[in-house]
Amino acid sequence: MNEPTIKSRYGMSKAALMVWMVAAIAHLQGQVVADPSLLAEIDKIKAVDNHTHVVKVVAPMEQDRDFDALPCDVIEGGADTLAARADNPQFLEAWRTLYGYKYNDRERPHVQELIAAREKVMREQGDNFPSWVLDRLGIQYMFANRVAMGRGLNPPRFLWVPFDDALMTPLAADSVADTPDKKVFYGQETKLLKTYMSQAGVSALPDTLDEYVGKVITPTLEAQKKAGAPAIKFEAAYLRPLSFGHAPGAEERAETQRIYGRYAKGDLASRAEVLQVQNFLFRTIAREAGRLGMAVHIHTGQGCGNYFDLAGSRPTQLESVLDDPSLRKTNFVLLHGGAGPYTHEVAALLAKPNVYADFSEQDALLPARPLSAVIREWLEWYPEKVLYGTDLAPGPPQQDWDVIGYSTNRTARQALAIALTGMMNDKEITRAQALILARMVLRENAIKLYGLKEIE
Repeated sequence: MNEPTIKSRYGMSKAALMVWMVAAIAHLQGQVVADPSLLAEIDKIKAVDNHTHVVKVVAPMEQDRDFDALPCDVIEGGADTLAARADNPQFLEAWRTLYGYKYNDRERPHVQELIAAREKVMREQGDNFPSWVLDRLGIQYMFANRVAMGRGLNPPRFLWVPFDDALMTPLAADSVADTPDKKVFYGQETKLLKTYMSQAGVSALPDTLDEYVGKVITPTLEAQKKAGAPAIKFEAAYLRPLSFGHAPGAEERAETQRIYGRYAKGDLASRAEVLQVQNFLFRTIAREAGRLGMAVHIHTGQGCGNYFDLAGSRPTQLESVLDDPSLRKTNFVLLHGGAGPYTHEVAALLAKPNVYADFSEQDALLPARPLSAVIREWLEWYPEKVLYGTDLAPGPPQQDWDVIGYSTNRTARQALAIALTGMMNDKEITRAQALILARMVLRENAIKLYGLKEIE
């Protein structure tokens, strides 16, 4: 099975890693240790995982390629952070806890025993295997960022978050695909758009932009809503900068219509023209999502690959969108919380009434202590806007989504406990308030945001 490795999924440039680690170290003013009894209470909370790339149950020789619209294993992988490397001790802990691993090493024969034990559990559990994993991680609901759902990923515990960047990219993007990664990724989006058009009963791009919105975008979003999606996902930072411009006036809208009409049949538009159409469609998609009651998830901060545009993923580039009065009925979730150098910006952006953030990916890239500094800062600003997420993703059998999920879940809960312990020690909150905040982060903020039912 050709799945992405931890390296390809979470790799980052050495320069970006250095910036991030220096910033993180600067925030560690003391060596706070998590209060053991507080951590024990946090471990009991059934979480809502806001962001994952969970894998469906597959038959022998079957592959699951729907776990991401832009899978990182199709591009040149980047370097691993220390926490994301295969020798992370938490992976050994995961093997012991999930599959009874008896060793303190990674000798090949022992790892083969692990893989056999895991395969035995998977056979015994069948389609229940994903839920079996959730029970052991203490996760009640998991948001599945996938092209399509599949075996074992059943509601209400697994909730679909589809990818909609493809709807934003009807024009040929040669002028925008200025790196090897983007060339590959835009090719992926072209394939997905064809799928969406086929599902909407459209065989070719409509002649006008209004027709494209009415015949492709709106039916696609309505179908996603009908399928139970509480949110949609944008990976736009892998395709272009997050600066979507200002809300267009009548003259600019008319010009955008002309650009689309001229190039919809395949001629190549300039970079500025392609981005203008994408800017218009991003707002249109976000507005439709809000009308349908779906949140908009958008990748911010560090991404995979050696050509990722970190500056282009800066969350504050989204301010014109977040401040657009016509989009105030749309809730935006800044996935990964600006992972890397932008976590401070996210703390301030949470002041906006329709903006939330999760710390997914950060719990895969960093250990608990530096992550706790990020979580504490956010809690000291706007605790009602902070969401838990693991960003678990597929890998080789010994480090597949279940093992990564165990590790990131442990890091997240430990980091939350350290953050709250520090706030208690500094007399910012009481113990009772710490438990309230823990429940908010791990589940209640998400339940309120997405209107989830409180079921056991």
